[in-house]
Amino acid sequence: MDRVESQIAEWRAYVTKAPAVADRDVDELEAHLRDQIAELGAADLTADEAFLVAVKRMGDLDSLSREFAREHSGRLWKQLVLGGEDEAVRSSGGWFEALVPAVGAAVTVQIARLAAGFPQDEPGWLLRNAGLLVLPFLAAYFARRRRLDARRWLLTAAPFVLAALVVNLYPYRPGSATELLVALHLPVVLWLAVAYPYMDGTVRSHERRMDFVRFTGEWVIYYVLIALGGGVLLMLTGAILDPIGVEVERIAEWVLPSGAAGAVIVAAWLVESKQHVVENMAPVLTMLFTPLFAVMLTVAAVTYVVSGVAAAFDRELLGVFDALMVVVLGLVLYAMSARDPSRPAGLMDRVQLLAVGSALLLDVMVLGAMVARIGDLGFTPNRTAALGLNLVLLVNLAGTAWLSMRFLGGRAPFHRVERWQTRYLPVFAAWPATVVAVLPLVFAFT
Repeated sequence: MDRVESQIAEWRAYVTKAPAVADRDVDELEAHLRDQIAELGAADLTADEAFLVAVKRMGDLDSLSREFAREHSGRLWKQLVLGGEDEAVRSSGGWFEALVPAVGAAVTVQIARLAAGFPQDEPGWLLRNAGLLVLPFLAAYFARRRRLDARRWLLTAAPFVLAALVVNLYPYRPGSATELLVALHLPVVLWLAVAYPYMDGTVRSHERRMDFVRFTGEWVIYYVLIALGGGVLLMLTGAILDPIGVEVERIAEWVLPSGAAGAVIVAAWLVESKQHVVENMAPVLTMLFTPLFAVMLTVAAVTYVVSGVAAAFDRELLGVFDALMVVVLGLVLYAMSARDPSRPAGLMDRVQLLAVGSALLLDVMVLGAMVARIGDLGFTPNRTAALGLNLVLLVNLAGTAWLSMRFLGGRAPFHRVERWQTRYLPVFAAWPATVVAVLPLVFAFT
């Protein structure tokens, strides 16, 4: 509470400066502010969140609050008080700070490929270490940008060192299923490890966790845009060089991996420096894609239930549905991160609930088919990993659907839905970490 008292004192000092507000008025307003904070605290908001939301609700002081917010840094302040409309454009500087790790990642990828004997040979260790060749540079970029101290630099490096030991000391059989699973799951684990430097070490802060969710969604948008632009550039380059006999495919073999690696850091820099651009895009994108996914999922769920073909899911179709569930969950998370938490329930919240409910139904059918396959054919590394992923998604979707219904029914505030997702983030890290560290041992590296 000391921090809140300090914030209240800061707010009071600012409001007192207004010539039209007398001391007696300030006392009354402060009492109202404290009542609001107490009410929001009873609704399970943290002290900081309660303070910020209470200030937002101070309608008569809205202009002063806006001025107050302008003079205070902090993303939540600007979201709650300014509503994004007056957010200052972030500095576009710091490009050199991003260029160094981007080039480092691009060069490291090429050194690793040369060491692996590319193009004649592509050993399994190269695939297993793909995430380790790039994401440490992204973590270092954020650690430097956030000016972490030595202790937090060490904590940032720890998961990467541990992962490097695990994936390189385990005696994988060449081409084994566990080796492929590690290659697929390790980037997820390392991406969530990047959250630590991104959040400045404040991993317990639900607000910062939601910031990281928002960053991830925005990073995906920028990365896809960079990839599309790079694809067009390569196509045009090929069209220009083809008449003179230059093998563009050979150039692409070397340029694409480095470009993809460097783009990871460049996309992160764009999110950091061009925040206002994507924040304007986020509500539009979620408004466009959430209804489309809701319709597609609803049609699919009804069709599979009515036709009864769910029991005939084969391995490929199960994989497609797993990918679809992950995309839907990502869309839901991004939509929540872009939503104004103080806005009342609306049509888009109902559409999102429809998408979540349909995805939940499909996930139950996928799980049923998966359990049947395991009953017939037994456990394998792939089936175990897929089963765990579906259970993780099932619990998350069920919780999201339940809390969304309570929110729409006016029995719970929106922040309960948000809090459910931010509390669940460690689970998203725990399962892929289990696949990387435990599953190879259980299945004897087969």
